[in-house]
Amino acid sequence: MVREYEPLYTVKEVSKILRTNASTVYDLINQNKIPALRLGMIKIRGSDLERFIETFPTENMKEDSNEKENQSGARVGRSYAGV
Repeated sequence: MVREYEPLYTVKEVSKILRTNASTVYDLINQNKIPALRLGMIKIRGSDLERFIETFPTENMKEDSNEKENQSGARVGRSYAGV
């Protein structure tokens, strides 16, 4: 997770923390979802990353799958095989 007292992270470090790729981090920055500093390389404040993680919407897969049942009881929509 975010290391305590770590003031700045690179895009590569953020992608490892979020378990995604650098392109996704750049997309989040360009969409103004994660504030970033442009100091030579792009840097993200640890406090901004923590705020993003805490406020990012989550989905409840169990409730979501219950809502997607049609009248016959068959599930409709995404499959979460192996979850």
